[in-house]
Amino acid sequence: MPSSPSGSARLGLAQICVAGVLWGTGGLAVRVLRDAEPLSVVTISAWRMLIGAVFLLVVVAVLRQTGALRELLRRRPARVVTVGVATAAYQALYFAGVVAVGVTVSTVVSLGLAPVVVTVVESVQRRKGPDATHLVVLAAALAGLVLVSASAGSAGGPHPVLGVLASIGSGTAYALTTLVGRSIAGSTPPLSLATASTAVGAVALAPLALVTGVGGPALTDPVVSGTLVYLGVLTMAIAYLLFYAGLRTAPGSSAVIATLLEPLTAAVLAAVVLGERLGAAGVVGGVLILAAVAGLGRRPVVPPG
Repeated sequence: MPSSPSGSARLGLAQICVAGVLWGTGGLAVRVLRDAEPLSVVTISAWRMLIGAVFLLVVVAVLRQTGALRELLRRRPARVVTVGVATAAYQALYFAGVVAVGVTVSTVVSLGLAPVVVTVVESVQRRKGPDATHLVVLAAALAGLVLVSASAGSAGGPHPVLGVLASIGSGTAYALTTLVGRSIAGSTPPLSLATASTAVGAVALAPLALVTGVGGPALTDPVVSGTLVYLGVLTMAIAYLLFYAGLRTAPGSSAVIATLLEPLTAAVLAAVVLGERLGAAGVVGGVLILAAVAGLGRRPVVPPG
């Protein structure tokens, strides 16, 4: 028996939630990696996307899905390139924002802007504003994001204006990834979309990695290489595969709210593994994010655009 639209949408949201949790483990992995070897964040991002792309290409070959991948590249080359480059830009600009203005501001601006942009664009496309339930969910999610990010603390940064601008660019790129990705996800196998966009992103980041350094001898360190493989396979390949699978049925505006589980996961892991203090504000923020994500599952199903 085929699943109902609401059931499919909830499954899509569940897949995106898992993706958000996987992304949230990336912060701890990067901390472990940089403690072993102070690689630049651009270098880490480039290796992450390259390893993810290679892993996905192997899966495509094993499952004999090369035909579907070629068909996607033939039918939607411009959109695939847009998604891949936007994904790479989102990561690079976010890390640039962290360095320039600090974790708190960069996280709030980047991850907070994306849901707003996507909600506005989807409302314009439908010629109908968001309903009251979505506005409440969005407000709760953004409030939770601010509290969780603030509870993590931040030492600030040397270039606040550039940092905010980079974070705005990051949030815009993330919104673009979601909007364009969803526009082709419904008619494209998630494996093909994840593979093609990750490969494009790896190519886009390669020149920046060459400028900042590719790692060289550090890659022979088992901690460095093992952590990079984790980042590439789990937080890139599998996470984006789940994200694009979820976008087949979940509205983009709901998807970017669900992925706010990323900063919540990162904060909880930092508290549990590293002994960092989450604080009352962080707990309240976490509850608000979880309540917002739970509220997404109760929203009416929006037909795919």
